[in-house]
Amino acid sequence: MDHHRSRSPNSRYHNHHHSAYRRERGHGRRNHSDGDPLTHHRDQLDVKTGQTPLRSQTLSTRKDLYERDFPLYRQPVEVGCFSLDSQRRFFNDGRQMRYYVEPDKNPNFDLKDGYKDRYVRRDENVKEKLDHILRWILANKETLKSKGTADSPRALDVDFVTWRGHLTKLLTTPYETKEGWLLAATKFNGTVYISEVETEAARIEREKRPERNKEMMYWGYKFEQYTCADNADSLPDPSGVVNTNEAFCTVVQTRLADHKLLFSGEVDCRDKDPNAPPPPACYVELKTSPEICTPKQRSNFHRFKLLKWWAQSFLPGVPRIVAGFKDHDGVVVSTETFLVSKVSQLIKNEYNCWRPTVCMNFCCDFLSFVKAIVTENDHSLVYLFSWEPYKDVTYSVHRDSQYSFLPRWFIDGMSGNQESHH
Repeated sequence: MDHHRSRSPNSRYHNHHHSAYRRERGHGRRNHSDGDPLTHHRDQLDVKTGQTPLRSQTLSTRKDLYERDFPLYRQPVEVGCFSLDSQRRFFNDGRQMRYYVEPDKNPNFDLKDGYKDRYVRRDENVKEKLDHILRWILANKETLKSKGTADSPRALDVDFVTWRGHLTKLLTTPYETKEGWLLAATKFNGTVYISEVETEAARIEREKRPERNKEMMYWGYKFEQYTCADNADSLPDPSGVVNTNEAFCTVVQTRLADHKLLFSGEVDCRDKDPNAPPPPACYVELKTSPEICTPKQRSNFHRFKLLKWWAQSFLPGVPRIVAGFKDHDGVVVSTETFLVSKVSQLIKNEYNCWRPTVCMNFCCDFLSFVKAIVTENDHSLVYLFSWEPYKDVTYSVHRDSQYSFLPRWFIDGMSGNQESHH
């Protein structure tokens, strides 16, 4: 039976403590025609000598290679949260949490309001890398400490630390046709940290972004302001300033097959009902999208936008997405709630549509690929994984380079030489 069509994605969360997903891999002994996503690629300089040839490997992103049963994905558990204030300062608490207030049936929200005079934009030239997650880890390292054994000297009981957004990019990679990515990976104290590097194409797009696109980015934040209150018993205040420095982030732990993950992602708001389930099951993701007027538009929405929405919310276990559908003038004319667990049912009749199992299996295999490559425990060593649409994932190795991203305060703090990390 087709796993994807018979079960909803949410039913694929598992609570098992042991992975039921084990697979022997040929590590490059087979070529693409044999159906193995992992293949040898090109000779590469040895990390230590800079001279010895080393057989490198690549990872295929061909969709058909990932049409397997859905991998084990354990129900994500929130292990903490943090807040970033109006000046992007870190706080190890939930002070920036907001509460969802359901709009009227015909909301008529003007998303343009305040763009010119009540908008404080986060500086996109500042590359924060993993810094906020690292601050959270330092502040909570005692509760995260690994029960390390002699053959496993890990300081944290996780294989990978990253942002949810980086994992979202991995989930959508088999279906992405426009934007490539660069992911830097460093192994420190037995855990692999993964941080995105801005591609040249993304930098150019950001610096030359048309004014209309800048305003439409604001519209998403403005929709949040119309639907979020600061307290469970208050109402939204759309007359205030939209400041995109502010954020509330969840930190979750989960497991994908045999990969233990710790990642963080921004959360828009939570259900204000005091009887709502505990996080992350009470969280709500807010989105805006052009109103859908034709079957073709509905189909495109299912095939493209819902893929990214599903991936982003499924990973941390956020169950509900509320979409505000806007007209061409930026006015929200209707809203619709999507249950993440039902998204696969929505798309099942679309021809040649994306499949959750392909997304998760590719992400799982990429993490296995990274584990096989990133073997040297050295915070100054970066393995840079690179991908462009229709190509294989490749990598290069860099020591003490512009790509290094673990800061000295984190290295010292995790090694017991901690001074202030603010």
